[in-house]
Amino acid sequence: MMRPIAIAYGRALRSQFSSRMLLLSIVPLLLSLALWGGLLYAGMQPLLDYLHAVFSEYGLFETSGSVLASLGLGFLKTLVVPLVAMLALLPLMIITSLLFIGIGAMPAIARHVSRIQFPQLERLEGGSFLGSLAVNLTGILVFTLLWIVTLPLYALAPVALVAQAVLWGWLTARVMSYDALSIHASREERRAIVISRGRQLLVIGTISGLLGALPGVVWIGGALFSVVLFPVLAVLSIWLYLIIFIFTGLWFQYYCLQELADLRAAREAGTLDKA
Repeated sequence: MMRPIAIAYGRALRSQFSSRMLLLSIVPLLLSLALWGGLLYAGMQPLLDYLHAVFSEYGLFETSGSVLASLGLGFLKTLVVPLVAMLALLPLMIITSLLFIGIGAMPAIARHVSRIQFPQLERLEGGSFLGSLAVNLTGILVFTLLWIVTLPLYALAPVALVAQAVLWGWLTARVMSYDALSIHASREERRAIVISRGRQLLVIGTISGLLGALPGVVWIGGALFSVVLFPVLAVLSIWLYLIIFIFTGLWFQYYCLQELADLRAAREAGTLDKA
């Protein structure tokens, strides 16, 4: 089970540091910076003011202070509002990064992997842009709801890290397996691979999710020491998300196309045996 995953990982790692793949992060980065630069400039202070008013009205400062003190984190009570704002924005940053990668990078990743590793693989066009959009939006909706439910777990950082990795594992397995197979596989082939290799796809997604937790740790952890660095850390986190998403896209692409090639080879061998 792990050998095909490891082989695809090695191929993705080699491709990740090619100049072509590094350049792929530029367009999504510019789109993300334009979006989040405007949103943070116009909306960050109103968001902080709103959260401060909510905490004051419902006595949440006292409640959160007591909870943090019981966990030995009393020094964080003055940063509760900025932290809540960051945790609320973090899934939105992940979602927009994923969407921009899907729009600006995944088609190029598919062409790159196909040309380098699978030039003879027939394209059956079993997916579509609308299909990819539907898979993205439904996955993102479920991801966002589950993210909100698991926010209290950030009081226990290791548990939150595992929860985020599993959530991202599910989301990336759902979204990127579709995109990786949409050009080359037929609809039936794509469904067969997703069903038969669902566990392996989840493993790739969860490992990627652990990597994807790093930008959030950088952003939130750094901001604990200086809220002034919030915009700089946000930009760094967005760029790290994009790089990790590109690597994840490559990993899924190599793995899924190899599985597709093996599936077709097995069917061809079965056909020849019957003949």
